[in-house]
Amino acid sequence: MSARALFLDRGVGETRGVVTLDGRPERLVLRRDDDDLRLSLGAKHVARVASVEPAIATAFLDLGGGLEAILPFKPDARPVRGAAVEVEIRAEPRAGKLAVARELGAGQGGPRLLAAPPDVADILRAVVRDAELVEGREARAVADAAEAEALETIHPLPGGGTLAVEPTRALTAVDVDLGERKGADAKRAARQANLAALAQAARLLRLKSLGGLVVLDLVGRGHDGAALLAAARLAFSPENPGVAIGPVGRFGTMELSIPRRTRPLAERLMDASGALSDRTLAQRLVRRLEAEAAAQPGARLTAACAPAVAAAAEPLVRALAERFGARFTLAADPARPRERPDVAAA
Repeated sequence: MSARALFLDRGVGETRGVVTLDGRPERLVLRRDDDDLRLSLGAKHVARVASVEPAIATAFLDLGGGLEAILPFKPDARPVRGAAVEVEIRAEPRAGKLAVARELGAGQGGPRLLAAPPDVADILRAVVRDAELVEGREARAVADAAEAEALETIHPLPGGGTLAVEPTRALTAVDVDLGERKGADAKRAARQANLAALAQAARLLRLKSLGGLVVLDLVGRGHDGAALLAAARLAFSPENPGVAIGPVGRFGTMELSIPRRTRPLAERLMDASGALSDRTLAQRLVRRLEAEAAAQPGARLTAACAPAVAAAAEPLVRALAERFGARFTLAADPARPRERPDVAAA
Protein backbone atom coordinates (compact mmCIF):
# COMPACT_ATOMS: atom_id res chain seq x y z
CA MET A 1 0.00 0.00 0.00
CA SER A 2 1.32 3.43 -0.98
CA ALA A 3 2.25 5.77 1.87
CA ARG A 4 2.15 9.56 1.67
CA ALA A 5 3.75 12.08 4.03
CA LEU A 6 3.54 15.86 4.34
CA PHE A 7 6.36 18.41 4.74
CA LEU A 8 6.12 22.17 5.26
CA ASP A 9 9.16 24.42 4.79
CA ARG A 10 8.52 27.94 6.07
CA GLY A 11 11.38 29.94 4.56
CA VAL A 12 12.26 33.61 4.23
CA GLY A 13 10.19 34.97 1.36
CA GLU A 14 8.44 31.73 0.49
CA THR A 15 6.70 28.66 1.87
CA ARG A 16 7.05 25.27 0.22
CA GLY A 17 4.83 22.28 0.88
CA VAL A 18 5.67 18.76 -0.27
CA VAL A 19 3.69 15.56 -0.48
CA THR A 20 5.84 12.46 -0.78
CA LEU A 21 4.69 9.09 -2.10
CA ASP A 22 6.69 6.14 -0.78
CA GLY A 23 9.51 8.54 0.05
CA ARG A 24 9.61 10.29 -3.35
CA PRO A 25 8.24 13.82 -3.93
CA GLU A 26 4.82 13.75 -5.54
CA ARG A 27 3.60 17.36 -5.16
CA LEU A 28 5.38 20.64 -4.54
CA VAL A 29 3.30 23.65 -3.52
CA LEU A 30 5.17 26.95 -3.80
CA ARG A 31 3.81 30.15 -2.27
CA ARG A 32 5.95 33.31 -2.25
CA ASP A 33 5.23 36.19 0.11
CA ASP A 34 4.60 38.67 -2.72
CA ASP A 35 2.39 36.36 -4.82
CA ASP A 36 -0.90 37.80 -6.03
CA LEU A 37 -3.26 35.08 -4.80
CA ARG A 38 -6.36 36.33 -6.56
CA LEU A 39 -5.83 33.92 -9.47
CA SER A 40 -4.70 30.97 -7.33
CA LEU A 41 -6.64 27.73 -7.28
CA GLY A 42 -9.64 28.03 -4.95
CA ALA A 43 -9.89 31.83 -4.84
CA LYS A 44 -13.51 33.03 -4.98
CA HIS A 45 -14.70 36.22 -6.69
CA VAL A 46 -17.64 38.25 -7.75
CA ALA A 47 -16.97 38.79 -11.45
CA ARG A 48 -18.62 40.72 -14.24
CA VAL A 49 -19.31 38.96 -17.54
CA ALA A 50 -17.33 41.13 -19.97
CA SER A 51 -18.19 39.22 -23.16
CA VAL A 52 -19.77 35.97 -24.29
CA GLU A 53 -18.47 33.86 -27.19
CA PRO A 54 -21.12 31.23 -28.06
CA ALA A 55 -18.97 29.70 -30.82
CA ILE A 56 -16.47 28.46 -28.25
CA ALA A 57 -18.91 28.22 -25.32
CA THR A 58 -16.77 30.59 -23.28
CA ALA A 59 -17.40 33.83 -21.41
CA PHE A 60 -14.67 36.31 -20.53
CA LEU A 61 -14.80 37.61 -16.97
CA ASP A 62 -13.66 40.86 -15.40
CA LEU A 63 -12.44 40.07 -11.89
CA GLY A 64 -11.52 43.66 -11.09
CA GLY A 65 -8.10 45.24 -10.71
CA GLY A 66 -7.20 44.37 -14.30
CA LEU A 67 -7.58 40.62 -13.73
CA GLU A 68 -9.39 38.37 -16.21
CA ALA A 69 -10.53 34.76 -16.39
CA ILE A 70 -12.59 32.62 -18.71
CA LEU A 71 -15.77 30.77 -17.85
CA PRO A 72 -16.71 27.73 -19.97
CA PHE A 73 -20.47 27.16 -20.15
CA LYS A 74 -22.97 24.65 -21.47
CA PRO A 75 -25.29 25.68 -24.31
CA ASP A 76 -28.30 25.77 -22.00
CA ALA A 77 -26.52 27.88 -19.36
CA ARG A 78 -25.15 30.81 -21.34
CA PRO A 79 -24.26 33.75 -19.05
CA VAL A 80 -25.53 37.25 -19.80
CA ARG A 81 -23.10 39.97 -20.75
CA GLY A 82 -22.79 42.52 -17.95
CA ALA A 83 -24.19 40.17 -15.30
CA ALA A 84 -22.50 39.67 -11.94
CA VAL A 85 -21.60 36.07 -11.13
CA GLU A 86 -19.88 34.40 -8.21
CA VAL A 87 -17.03 32.18 -9.39
CA GLU A 88 -14.16 30.06 -8.11
CA ILE A 89 -10.76 29.70 -9.82
CA ARG A 90 -10.45 26.10 -10.99
CA ALA A 91 -7.33 26.41 -13.16
CA GLU A 92 -4.55 28.91 -12.63
CA PRO A 93 -3.21 31.02 -15.51
CA ARG A 94 -0.17 29.77 -17.37
CA ALA A 95 1.97 31.10 -20.19
CA GLY A 96 -0.34 32.66 -22.77
CA LYS A 97 -3.51 31.32 -21.11
CA LEU A 98 -6.04 32.94 -18.78
CA ALA A 99 -7.24 31.44 -15.53
CA VAL A 100 -10.34 29.24 -15.77
CA ALA A 101 -13.28 29.75 -13.40
CA ARG A 102 -16.44 27.84 -12.60
CA GLU A 103 -19.71 29.50 -11.74
CA LEU A 104 -21.03 29.18 -8.19
CA GLY A 105 -24.15 31.28 -8.62
CA ALA A 106 -25.42 34.80 -9.11
CA GLY A 107 -23.27 37.61 -7.72
CA GLN A 108 -24.02 40.95 -6.15
CA GLY A 109 -22.10 44.20 -6.57
CA GLY A 110 -18.93 44.95 -8.46
CA PRO A 111 -15.99 42.65 -9.20
CA ARG A 112 -14.01 41.81 -6.08
CA LEU A 113 -12.28 39.00 -4.20
CA LEU A 114 -14.64 37.16 -1.86
CA ALA A 115 -12.31 34.55 -0.35
CA ALA A 116 -8.58 33.94 -0.57
CA PRO A 117 -7.36 30.50 -1.67
CA PRO A 118 -6.31 27.88 0.90
CA ASP A 119 -2.85 28.32 2.42
CA VAL A 120 -0.07 25.81 1.82
CA ALA A 121 -0.77 23.78 4.97
CA ASP A 122 -4.45 23.45 4.07
CA ILE A 123 -3.57 22.37 0.53
CA LEU A 124 -1.35 19.62 1.91
CA ARG A 125 -3.99 18.46 4.40
CA ALA A 126 -6.55 18.25 1.60
CA VAL A 127 -4.31 15.68 -0.10
CA VAL A 128 -3.59 13.60 3.01
CA ARG A 129 -6.10 14.16 5.79
CA ASP A 130 -5.09 13.81 9.44
CA ALA A 131 -1.38 13.47 8.59
CA GLU A 132 1.29 15.18 10.65
CA LEU A 133 3.03 18.13 9.01
CA VAL A 134 6.79 17.68 9.31
CA GLU A 135 8.67 21.01 9.53
CA GLY A 136 12.21 22.21 10.18
CA ARG A 137 15.43 20.92 8.64
CA GLU A 138 13.90 17.70 7.35
CA ALA A 139 11.16 19.61 5.54
CA ARG A 140 13.71 21.93 3.95
CA ALA A 141 15.81 19.03 2.68
CA VAL A 142 12.72 17.34 1.23
CA ALA A 143 11.58 20.59 -0.43
CA ASP A 144 15.02 21.18 -1.92
CA ALA A 145 15.04 17.65 -3.34
CA ALA A 146 11.51 18.04 -4.71
CA GLU A 147 12.41 21.32 -6.42
CA ALA A 148 15.51 19.78 -8.01
CA GLU A 149 13.61 16.73 -9.28
CA ALA A 150 10.76 18.86 -10.63
CA LEU A 151 13.22 20.70 -12.89
CA GLU A 152 14.86 17.57 -14.29
CA THR A 153 13.86 16.18 -17.71
CA ILE A 154 15.17 12.61 -17.52
CA HIS A 155 14.30 10.47 -14.50
CA PRO A 156 15.43 6.95 -13.54
CA LEU A 157 12.90 4.14 -13.43
CA PRO A 158 12.86 1.59 -10.60
CA GLY A 159 14.58 -1.55 -11.87
CA GLY A 160 16.42 0.26 -14.68
CA GLY A 161 15.61 2.42 -17.66
CA THR A 162 14.62 6.06 -17.81
CA LEU A 163 11.61 8.28 -18.25
CA ALA A 164 11.83 11.63 -20.06
CA VAL A 165 9.11 14.23 -19.42
CA GLU A 166 9.12 17.12 -21.91
CA PRO A 167 6.28 19.67 -22.10
CA THR A 168 5.59 21.46 -25.38
CA ARG A 169 3.00 24.08 -26.36
CA ALA A 170 0.58 21.39 -27.56
CA LEU A 171 1.17 18.48 -25.21
CA THR A 172 3.51 16.81 -22.76
CA ALA A 173 5.59 13.99 -24.24
CA VAL A 174 6.66 11.16 -21.93
CA ASP A 175 9.25 8.79 -23.38
CA VAL A 176 10.04 5.41 -21.82
CA ASP A 177 13.54 4.05 -22.44
CA LEU A 178 14.46 0.51 -21.47
CA GLY A 179 18.14 1.44 -21.11
CA GLU A 180 20.16 -1.12 -19.18
CA ARG A 181 17.14 -2.83 -17.67
CA LYS A 182 18.09 -6.47 -17.17
CA GLY A 183 16.02 -9.48 -18.05
CA ALA A 184 16.40 -12.52 -20.28
CA ASP A 185 12.83 -12.12 -21.54
CA ALA A 186 12.75 -8.86 -23.54
CA LYS A 187 8.96 -8.76 -23.63
CA ARG A 188 8.71 -9.21 -19.87
CA ALA A 189 11.34 -6.51 -19.28
CA ALA A 190 9.43 -4.12 -21.53
CA ARG A 191 6.16 -4.87 -19.73
CA GLN A 192 7.72 -4.22 -16.32
CA ALA A 193 9.32 -0.99 -17.57
CA ASN A 194 6.02 0.27 -18.98
CA LEU A 195 4.12 -0.49 -15.78
CA ALA A 196 6.79 1.26 -13.72
CA ALA A 197 6.75 4.17 -16.17
CA LEU A 198 3.00 4.71 -15.74
CA ALA A 199 3.33 4.98 -11.97
CA GLN A 200 6.35 7.29 -12.19
CA ALA A 201 4.82 9.42 -14.96
CA ALA A 202 1.75 10.06 -12.81
CA ARG A 203 3.92 11.06 -9.85
CA LEU A 204 6.18 13.30 -11.92
CA LEU A 205 3.35 15.05 -13.75
CA ARG A 206 1.80 15.87 -10.38
CA LEU A 207 5.16 17.08 -9.08
CA LYS A 208 5.74 19.29 -12.12
CA SER A 209 2.09 20.50 -12.14
CA LEU A 210 1.62 19.44 -15.75
CA GLY A 211 -1.73 18.62 -17.31
CA GLY A 212 -3.59 18.74 -20.59
CA LEU A 213 -2.82 16.24 -23.34
CA VAL A 214 -0.11 13.73 -22.41
CA VAL A 215 1.36 11.18 -24.84
CA LEU A 216 3.35 8.27 -23.42
CA ASP A 217 5.71 6.54 -25.85
CA LEU A 218 5.93 3.00 -24.46
CA VAL A 219 8.71 0.48 -25.13
CA GLY A 220 8.35 -2.83 -26.90
CA ARG A 221 5.60 -4.31 -29.05
CA GLY A 222 2.58 -6.47 -28.51
CA HIS A 223 1.49 -4.58 -25.41
CA ASP A 224 -0.98 -5.98 -22.89
CA GLY A 225 -3.45 -3.16 -23.42
CA ALA A 226 -5.84 -4.20 -20.66
CA ALA A 227 -3.08 -4.39 -18.03
CA LEU A 228 -1.61 -1.04 -19.06
CA LEU A 229 -5.02 0.64 -19.07
CA ALA A 230 -5.76 -0.68 -15.57
CA ALA A 231 -2.35 0.50 -14.35
CA ALA A 232 -2.90 3.94 -15.87
CA ARG A 233 -6.32 4.29 -14.25
CA LEU A 234 -4.84 3.47 -10.86
CA ALA A 235 -1.79 5.72 -11.28
CA PHE A 236 -3.78 8.76 -12.42
CA SER A 237 -6.80 8.29 -10.12
CA PRO A 238 -5.73 11.19 -7.81
CA GLU A 239 -6.35 13.61 -10.73
CA ASN A 240 -10.01 12.58 -11.02
CA PRO A 241 -12.56 13.79 -11.80
CA GLY A 242 -11.63 14.72 -15.33
CA VAL A 243 -9.00 12.16 -16.41
CA ALA A 244 -9.50 10.53 -19.80
CA ILE A 245 -7.25 7.64 -20.85
CA GLY A 246 -7.07 6.21 -24.35
CA PRO A 247 -6.04 2.67 -25.31
CA VAL A 248 -2.55 1.80 -26.49
CA GLY A 249 -2.37 2.77 -30.15
CA ARG A 250 -0.90 0.93 -33.10
CA PHE A 251 2.38 2.86 -32.72
CA GLY A 252 2.83 1.93 -29.06
CA THR A 253 1.64 5.19 -27.55
CA MET A 254 -0.98 5.91 -24.89
CA GLU A 255 -2.79 9.24 -24.80
CA LEU A 256 -4.23 10.84 -21.68
CA SER A 257 -6.05 14.05 -20.90
CA ILE A 258 -5.39 15.37 -17.40
CA PRO A 259 -7.13 18.41 -15.90
CA ARG A 260 -4.94 21.49 -15.64
CA ARG A 261 -5.34 23.02 -12.19
CA THR A 262 -2.16 24.73 -11.02
CA ARG A 263 0.46 26.69 -12.90
CA PRO A 264 3.35 24.52 -14.15
CA LEU A 265 6.12 24.60 -11.57
CA ALA A 266 8.77 25.38 -14.19
CA GLU A 267 6.96 28.65 -14.93
CA ARG A 268 7.25 29.58 -11.25
CA LEU A 269 10.94 28.72 -10.99
CA MET A 270 12.31 29.69 -14.41
CA ASP A 271 12.32 32.75 -16.65
CA ALA A 272 11.19 33.00 -20.28
CA SER A 273 14.59 31.79 -21.53
CA GLY A 274 14.35 28.55 -19.57
CA ALA A 275 16.99 29.50 -17.00
CA LEU A 276 16.36 29.71 -13.27
CA SER A 277 14.82 33.11 -12.51
CA ASP A 278 16.61 35.75 -10.45
CA ARG A 279 14.03 35.26 -7.70
CA THR A 280 14.56 31.50 -7.59
CA LEU A 281 18.33 31.97 -7.38
CA ALA A 282 17.82 34.60 -4.69
CA GLN A 283 15.70 32.20 -2.65
CA ARG A 284 18.39 29.52 -2.92
CA LEU A 285 21.04 32.02 -1.86
CA VAL A 286 19.03 33.12 1.17
CA ARG A 287 18.47 29.49 2.23
CA ARG A 288 22.24 29.01 2.03
CA LEU A 289 22.85 32.14 4.08
CA GLU A 290 20.32 31.00 6.67
CA ALA A 291 22.01 27.61 6.99
CA GLU A 292 25.44 29.24 7.39
CA ALA A 293 24.09 31.71 9.95
CA ALA A 294 22.69 28.86 12.03
CA ALA A 295 25.93 26.86 11.73
CA GLN A 296 28.18 29.84 12.56
CA PRO A 297 26.53 31.90 15.30
CA GLY A 298 27.88 35.43 15.38
CA ALA A 299 29.84 35.19 12.12
CA ARG A 300 29.43 37.93 9.53
CA LEU A 301 28.56 36.49 6.14
CA THR A 302 29.18 37.95 2.69
CA ALA A 303 27.35 36.68 -0.39
CA ALA A 304 28.96 37.48 -3.75
CA CYS A 305 26.51 37.04 -6.61
CA ALA A 306 25.45 38.39 -9.99
CA PRO A 307 23.90 41.89 -9.82
CA ALA A 308 20.40 40.77 -10.86
CA VAL A 309 20.41 38.04 -8.22
CA ALA A 310 21.66 40.53 -5.61
CA ALA A 311 18.79 42.87 -6.46
CA ALA A 312 16.25 40.07 -6.06
CA ALA A 313 17.88 38.88 -2.83
CA GLU A 314 18.14 42.29 -1.13
CA PRO A 315 14.65 42.37 0.47
CA LEU A 316 15.01 38.72 1.47
CA VAL A 317 18.34 39.37 3.16
CA ARG A 318 16.78 42.28 5.07
CA ALA A 319 14.11 39.90 6.33
CA LEU A 320 16.79 37.36 7.25
CA ALA A 321 18.65 40.05 9.23
CA GLU A 322 15.55 40.61 11.35
CA ARG A 323 15.90 37.00 12.50
CA PHE A 324 19.69 36.65 12.82
CA GLY A 325 20.86 40.24 13.19
CA ALA A 326 22.71 42.54 10.79
CA ARG A 327 25.32 39.96 9.86
CA PHE A 328 24.87 39.79 6.09
CA THR A 329 26.43 41.67 3.18
CA LEU A 330 25.44 41.33 -0.48
CA ALA A 331 28.23 41.98 -2.97
CA ALA A 332 27.09 42.38 -6.59
CA ASP A 333 29.81 40.94 -8.85
CA PRO A 334 29.21 41.35 -12.62
CA ALA A 335 31.84 38.71 -13.36
CA ARG A 336 30.17 36.00 -11.27
CA PRO A 337 27.93 33.46 -13.07
CA ARG A 338 24.26 33.78 -12.07
CA GLU A 339 24.00 30.25 -10.72
CA ARG A 340 27.31 30.26 -8.80
CA PRO A 341 27.11 32.63 -5.84
CA ASP A 342 29.73 32.45 -3.11
CA VAL A 343 29.12 32.72 0.63
CA ALA A 344 32.06 33.43 2.91
CA ALA A 345 32.38 34.16 6.64
CA ALA A 346 34.41 37.15 7.77
